[in-house]
Amino acid sequence: MKTLMLRWNRLSLVKRIFLGIILGVILALSVPKAAGIAIFGSLFISALKAVAPILVLLLVMSAIANHQKGRQTNMKKIIALYGLSTVLAGVTAVGASFIFPVKLSLVTDAVELTPPGGIVEVLNNLLFQIVDNPVNALMKANYIGILAWAILLGAALKGANDHTKSMLTHLSDAVSQIVKWVIQFAPIGIMGLVYESITTNGLSSLLNYGKLLLVLIGCMLFVALVVNPLIVYVNTRENPYPLVLSCLKESGITAFFTRSSAANIPINMRLCEKLKLNPDTYSVSIPLGATINMAGAAVTISVLTLAAVHTLGIHVDFSTALILSVLAAVSAAGASGVAGGSLLLIPLACSLFGISNDIAMQVVGVGFIIGVLQDSFETALNSSSDVLFTATAEYAKKRKEANSASVSA
Repeated sequence: MKTLMLRWNRLSLVKRIFLGIILGVILALSVPKAAGIAIFGSLFISALKAVAPILVLLLVMSAIANHQKGRQTNMKKIIALYGLSTVLAGVTAVGASFIFPVKLSLVTDAVELTPPGGIVEVLNNLLFQIVDNPVNALMKANYIGILAWAILLGAALKGANDHTKSMLTHLSDAVSQIVKWVIQFAPIGIMGLVYESITTNGLSSLLNYGKLLLVLIGCMLFVALVVNPLIVYVNTRENPYPLVLSCLKESGITAFFTRSSAANIPINMRLCEKLKLNPDTYSVSIPLGATINMAGAAVTISVLTLAAVHTLGIHVDFSTALILSVLAAVSAAGASGVAGGSLLLIPLACSLFGISNDIAMQVVGVGFIIGVLQDSFETALNSSSDVLFTATAEYAKKRKEANSASVSA
């Protein structure tokens, strides 16, 4: 038994999740009425529900409290490019979700659903969620309220001493470690989720996951090969594809397999050096990008949220969709660096439409089922664009300086 466990632990999480999916399908087809299998999925979702609010609070607080102004070299431009790309990724995902609507197979009945009547009600709900009591926000998983309090507390603690900031960082790291422990049980939890989905809805439920993956990956490829190159061209006025393809090849491929923006930082640093970029800039922009440059996460949050909206038959107007795009971008910037971290922020976006936390966490569970590919593509897009926009900002600055010199001459 010990040898079997050692072999299991040596397998990557991706392989273990694949095995969990396969085992869930086999069990659902062979013993569809077995008791006690579906509970693993419920326990996994409950564990995520328990840790997610605290994770969001501490991660955002720590990031803001420990933020330092540092050198100004190109950073404003790079941060602006990070933000623009992330927002446009959210807009792309919203557009694709309307053109190719996907419905999910959810188990929980939506009898308590209270969808908003329009943009005014959405804004009204949003404002009251922002000013919610922090304890109540944590207890009821009000992610918008949690995010608001995390920003305020983080800003208030910027003037705290180093010991306090260090303690906050340690707490954030500790909760992130707990998330990693929970995610280690993902294969077993996903087995239970797949089993419950198939026994409840039939094999057709897996087809919905396939459609969802196509929309997600299609959006990420569109952002990587169309949206980002357009941003690069507007800033550099040069053919963007040599730089785009170089970043995808030398950064995106490794990020696809590591599924960690943080683990890909050394790769990105080496690529920046190869591109002869300013080390004073990329030494700051690359680690920062691993935290806030999350176009792939914005796609994931938007597509999965709108899949839940379509499933529940909620009407979404254009104005509300735009709010979702911005919220997805803001939420993505606070995504945890662990695998599947963006999925834990889906309840925040779902709350815009009155979707209960129980249903939202089922959507998170679906995200983990397809996460084998979704998270790989997401990380590849996020990490490769860190280098892309660092280089873009520097090339744009050189172009501007060259134009100024020519005018002066």
